Amino acid sequence: MSVSLLNNNSSSSSANSGTSVLGNSASDTSTMFTKLLVAQIQNQDPLSPTDPAQFVQQLTQLSQTESLQSLTNITTASASALSSLQVMALGAQVGSDLVVTTKTVQLDGTTKVSGKTTLEASSTDTNVVLTGSDGVAHKVPLGVQAPGAVDFTIDPAKLGLKADNYTISVSTSSKESPTVEIQGRLNSVRLASDGTVKLNIANIGETGSDALTAFAGKTSTSL
Repeated sequence: MSVSLLNNNSSSSSANSGTSVLGNSASDTSTMFTKLLVAQIQNQDPLSPTDPAQFVQQLTQLSQTESLQSLTNITTASASALSSLQVMALGAQVGSDLVVTTKTVQLDGTTKVSGKTTLEASSTDTNVVLTGSDGVAHKVPLGVQAPGAVDFTIDPAKLGLKADNYTISVSTSSKESPTVEIQGRLNSVRLASDGTVKLNIANIGETGSDALTAFAGKTSTSL
């Protein structure tokens, strides 16, 4: 009579025990495995004993399972510690200006907002395009631009833009779609329930820390 410990070929009680093994700690797993191994040896058919190679295979599978469990625990703990350290480090920057990539920008109708984009090719007709909640697109002309970094400023009062949340993009004659970066003051930092770090930034709102591209210092008004 052959009984498998890890491949669900045993009786229903052994299968339930196997499920418990995978769900417990490494120590509990080893203890349970030992008990099941002893039970397997005691209950094997004397006329047709289990091939010893099967025991070796099962021990190998147990070792691999424990190693994966240990690696998962270490990875989870390391990610949690890293997120906590990131919150502490970024928390020290509250009040500073940060630069983040974004597809939206918040305008209050009066405050100027600084931004930047980077072109891979030259463009003879370059525009920052802002689209409000009403669906109307507004262009900030940047004219002819060479490849490389292009700074711009959005002046809501001059452009007649009301307070609203706008989607933002850059149009070029070369038809590329470059990333937009916006500068804003870091208001707060928090650790979300999913373990990600969230930044609350003026002119942007809340965004992930992975959007951060630069620190612009205290009370800076341009990139």
